[in-house]
Amino acid sequence: MATANTCCAWLKKPSGGSTMRILLFGKTGQLGWELQRTLPCLGEVTALDYPEVDFSHPESLRTVVRSAAPDVVINAVAYTNVDKAEIEPERCQLINATSVGVIAEEAVRSNATLIHYSTDYVFDGQKGSPYVEQDLPHPLNIYGQSKLDGEQAVQQVHVPAIILRTSWVYSMRQGGFVTKVLQWSRQQTTLRMVTDQVGNPTWARSLAEITAQMLARTGGDLDWLNQRRGLYHLGGSGFASRLEWAQAILEDDPNAHEQTVTELLPALTADFPTPAVRPLFSAMNCDHFTHTFGLRLPPWQIALKLCTRLA
Repeated sequence: MATANTCCAWLKKPSGGSTMRILLFGKTGQLGWELQRTLPCLGEVTALDYPEVDFSHPESLRTVVRSAAPDVVINAVAYTNVDKAEIEPERCQLINATSVGVIAEEAVRSNATLIHYSTDYVFDGQKGSPYVEQDLPHPLNIYGQSKLDGEQAVQQVHVPAIILRTSWVYSMRQGGFVTKVLQWSRQQTTLRMVTDQVGNPTWARSLAEITAQMLARTGGDLDWLNQRRGLYHLGGSGFASRLEWAQAILEDDPNAHEQTVTELLPALTADFPTPAVRPLFSAMNCDHFTHTFGLRLPPWQIALKLCTRLA
């Protein structure tokens, strides 16, 4: 069990009563790693991950939540291997849905607020314009269905919860799209990237910081947040195709002199068959979050520049 002990200079700890107790699940993931360095500005953070907690054994999580007695539970754990989920549907469901339901039940028992992250992959990508929260989900793959089931598990127990659907999360720490493009750019002379997959690239650090800012706006009064419970879209401002994103990654590479790539060519998703079907245009409209909390993530291009230079 680890307790984070860093703080952000730009965020003041809420004034008022007792210190906020925050239980964070998923401290070693892209988002969780950033959260455990951002949240201590707000109070006492207990940050956990496997093997301290095992989301493939949902009932074991009950004792963890009860022992922590949190005011806020933040779940950044997810089974995110979209293709592998097609051959491990049971494990994916346990981690992304069943365990989420258990956490929600225990949050109610502890009188805690729950913050849970979901995905744009709950949509089928056929709308042709950015999705809003009122659009009906229609997942195309096991991963997307499990994340939708996780959302519904939270909603069914009536826990005071903020569900944040996000999109194309990346960092420089783990093997996501940004680090893969940089790696490929040093190994190949030609890269082919799809133009028909469109989403909101979202830097994990900016997502962690805006989560902390949202909590800071409570001033320590979680009733304020609970009155705003619900489902929100929250991704990098604007949207891009994979090709446009890759082009920006190459341009922002601080070590561009190491690149061997000389050509970036357009392709279609159909050119790269995968076990799981991906939604094509899954970009999200995030105005509802902005109107409710007065916060917005920066344009994805700016966040990418910061990531490649600071991370």
